[in-house]
Amino acid sequence: MKVVVDENHCQGHGLCFMTSPQVFALREEDGHAYVLPGGDDPANEHAAREAAESCPERAISVVSE
Repeated sequence: MKVVVDENHCQGHGLCFMTSPQVFALREEDGHAYVLPGGDDPANEHAAREAAESCPERAISVVSE
């Protein structure tokens, strides 16, 4: 699985982090999301997909490999 946050679309709403803190964190400087090390672990797939669905900007992609 690969989880990607499109930095050009992320607006820093933080819903992904609130939904799936085991997958995402927020940058201090602008509040934009990034994928944590290990966030791509297949055990986190359901959580990552929930976060992607919660993103109002649709800035998160989850791709099964």
